[in-house]
Amino acid sequence: MSKKIITFGEIMLRLAPEGYQRFTQTENFLATYGGGEANVAVSLANYGFDAKFVSKLPTHEIGQAAINALRRFGVDTSHITRGGDRVGIYFLEKGASQRPSKVIYDRAGSSIATANSSDFDWNIIFDGASWFHFTGITPALNDDLAAICLEACKAAKKANITISCDLNYRNKLWSKKKAGEVMGKLCKYVDVCIANEEDSADVFGIHATGTDVTSGTVNHDGYKHVAKQLKDRFGFSKVAITLRESISANDNNWSAMLFDGYDYFFSKKYAMHIVDRVGGGDSFGGGLICAILNNLDSQSTIEFAVAASCLKHSIEGDFNQVSMDEVLKLAGGDASGRVQR
Repeated sequence: MSKKIITFGEIMLRLAPEGYQRFTQTENFLATYGGGEANVAVSLANYGFDAKFVSKLPTHEIGQAAINALRRFGVDTSHITRGGDRVGIYFLEKGASQRPSKVIYDRAGSSIATANSSDFDWNIIFDGASWFHFTGITPALNDDLAAICLEACKAAKKANITISCDLNYRNKLWSKKKAGEVMGKLCKYVDVCIANEEDSADVFGIHATGTDVTSGTVNHDGYKHVAKQLKDRFGFSKVAITLRESISANDNNWSAMLFDGYDYFFSKKYAMHIVDRVGGGDSFGGGLICAILNNLDSQSTIEFAVAASCLKHSIEGDFNQVSMDEVLKLAGGDASGRVQR
């Protein structure tokens, strides 16, 4: 029997202009679905795990379409509560060259934002589960969601379930001060912390020396200090940090570091030409969870997670539609991109 993983958060309708058109230019929007924790669930389902996504969605057809998008990839949606009036929306304008991508949220009053504690029976949801994953996006939606996340973490800890959290700071959702207060309470229950090169500074004021993300300068050794401080403050068993060097909207260097509480492990670096970067961090989280649950050693774990995320950057949409074999092949050194016949 495959291990059961629970993820909790919001799945949204994603509306994006065709190709690289701007919002003010397009006459057509491509409709797909995605969201941090939903993206992780899809990755893990593709790797063969029993992945369950927990949320709240309206009973109408758009809510059902969001559920169907998850079911297509084998994600268990049986504990998605139905109710409320709307599915949250985000608009994505893809950047190109030196023009950055833009995201506009239209998620106020979405079903998950109206959720309360009675919508989720965590004892039932966590029955038989091995892992619980959430991100900093969910508690950022409102105080009720932050409280529900805390209830979930307490229930997971009581059931001896491993908890992972991607800090995922979003300045359009809350302030750094508020994020630090709320995430500080939640992280006391977290075993595996996932962050990007900016999150630790934005949420907890822990900075990596010699790093300037605006210029694309990332001092890898500075993140050893960041990971150690995070572990010392919260007692994490593992800290994983993605290290994105942005050359332009289309081209990034991509690598990551894993601190397992004893040693620091850096992945190889990939020079990526990006098709779609949204969901890149989520695909890293999904790869990391997969590797840990498959008992890979620390170096192999970070290589798998980075390779999984590298492949996601080549795929349209939020979901990382890759197989375990494809990730293992890239992690093993086959980065040629040659046609397979």
